[in-house]
Amino acid sequence: MNIEDIKTVGVAGTGSMGVGIMQVAAQAGFQVRAVDVSQAAWDRALKTITKSLERLLAKEKITEEELKATLSRISFSTDLESLKDVPFIFEAVFENLQVKKDLYEKLDAIAREDVVYASNTSSLSITEMAALVKHPGQFIGMHFFNPVPMMKLVEVIPALQTEKATTSLALEIAKKIGKTSITCKDTPGFVLNRLLVPYMLDAVRLLEQGVASRDDIDTAMKLGAGMPMGPFELMDFTGVEISLYVGDIFFEATKEPRFAPPGLLRNMVKAGYLGRKTGKGFYEYPAK
Repeated sequence: MNIEDIKTVGVAGTGSMGVGIMQVAAQAGFQVRAVDVSQAAWDRALKTITKSLERLLAKEKITEEELKATLSRISFSTDLESLKDVPFIFEAVFENLQVKKDLYEKLDAIAREDVVYASNTSSLSITEMAALVKHPGQFIGMHFFNPVPMMKLVEVIPALQTEKATTSLALEIAKKIGKTSITCKDTPGFVLNRLLVPYMLDAVRLLEQGVASRDDIDTAMKLGAGMPMGPFELMDFTGVEISLYVGDIFFEATKEPRFAPPGLLRNMVKAGYLGRKTGKGFYEYPAK
């Protein structure tokens, strides 16, 4: 399959990552068929995409016509049958192997024989997921970063079973939607999270040990290392529970102590201090 043959892509899952993938694919000219479990999920997704495009319009990065054209290329269904003739499907459902397995079983029952699946997982094994589908050679990881419309990187991760043609196609798709790709082996955390997760966990350890205050650690990394956010600001933005969840997955896979989440992080999740989404994490966020 060549990229010229792909006019339509599918997106399974309309959470924050799926929404971003939908937007950039539609902006690149693809017809996008999105699928999720409820109309409410789609209503939230459409609102998010519309607001994102309106911000681009206000900055004069797109025109009113481009905004309308992008939205017109996106359709939604709660029925996976809408993806039966789609040649390339992005999977962006909940980061749980059983959830993904259930989805792939349903897709395999209806999808075309040459379909390519691209999982947006950030922590699960691409090789393990490829083993769950009918055609493992047509399975690949494409890890986008949040927010997808702003972040330029995509990690492309071939499984052990992935055919070279599948990898080449994924790289071409990424380029067409305006992203820069790196290719990496299927290892826990790939490249960015393999480096980023221990960094965030070490920041929590420094705070837990009283080495420096929350504010001083964030300031050090912003002003000394040029980070746009300090580690605590970043965890609050992405969700404190995500750092715990991913750290546990990496530690289970590698048994490396640097991936073991500190007790403070675990207790914060138990207390419901998840960051911006709950109004309290490492910082407090007064309700607007």
